[in-house]
Amino acid sequence: MASSVSLYEVLGVPVSANGSEIKAAYRRLARTWHPDVVSVNQKEMSADRFMRIHAAYSTLSDPNQRADYDRNLRRWNRPFTTMEATATTVASYGFSSYGANRNWETDQCW
Repeated sequence: MASSVSLYEVLGVPVSANGSEIKAAYRRLARTWHPDVVSVNQKEMSADRFMRIHAAYSTLSDPNQRADYDRNLRRWNRPFTTMEATATTVASYGFSSYGANRNWETDQCW
């Protein structure tokens, strides 16, 4: 499930959805995508889709797993820092002079 789609998007619910909304969305999608319900030529595709729907429901319906997922979702969506931003942060804390008079040759512990 290494997809960029969040579990909330899989179920089609907002992040603020409560347990009953998540359950209703799961049941609605299960009636549509369950492999026993779809036509024969769509069984493989629907089985994959249904497994994603079921995994999303099982994670979001458990309060502890949902809290872990939400924490990780926020961490994954956090923008990455660039070297310029890191250098600016280091300089703002007064550590920029640490490397001013140093180079590779003088830092060796031979």
